[in-house]
Amino acid sequence: MDIRMVVVKQLMVIAAAGCLLAVLPGCHRETEQDKVRKIITDVQKAAEEKDIKKIIVSVSKTYRDPQGYDHDTIKGLLLGYFFRHRKVHAYIPDIAVTVEGASAKAEFQAVLTGSQSGSAAGFLPESLGVYVFDVSLQKEEGDWKVVSARWSREGEGK
Repeated sequence: MDIRMVVVKQLMVIAAAGCLLAVLPGCHRETEQDKVRKIITDVQKAAEEKDIKKIIVSVSKTYRDPQGYDHDTIKGLLLGYFFRHRKVHAYIPDIAVTVEGASAKAEFQAVLTGSQSGSAAGFLPESLGVYVFDVSLQKEEGDWKVVSARWSREGEGK
């Protein structure tokens, strides 16, 4: 066999192995914990875009929380916050998720800032707070939905 043929075959084997290794990370099956984390990060992104519809799609129609909010009053709360602050930013460094059957809990801290735009002062937040969130989710028709959330400003207690 010609040396060139041997080299070509070896390169083909190496290329095939490289393609296989590149595809393997995509074979990772998304866990239920991953799906719950994605709900939280999708809500985070939607908040920064001030897109109430994208947030509400993740909230169950049966939503009730210890603060007395339901599905409709959460929309009002968001609308009020978005109206007060032209720019909204949420930073969530880590999300702890536990899943038990069709129920899940996500616990995390979020740094929330809000500011006005259009002036030099717009670069600095008008409001800043570190909040602790305890979010309960249920699986509804195959999708995770937020059914309750408790939050408090860091240092003010739950």
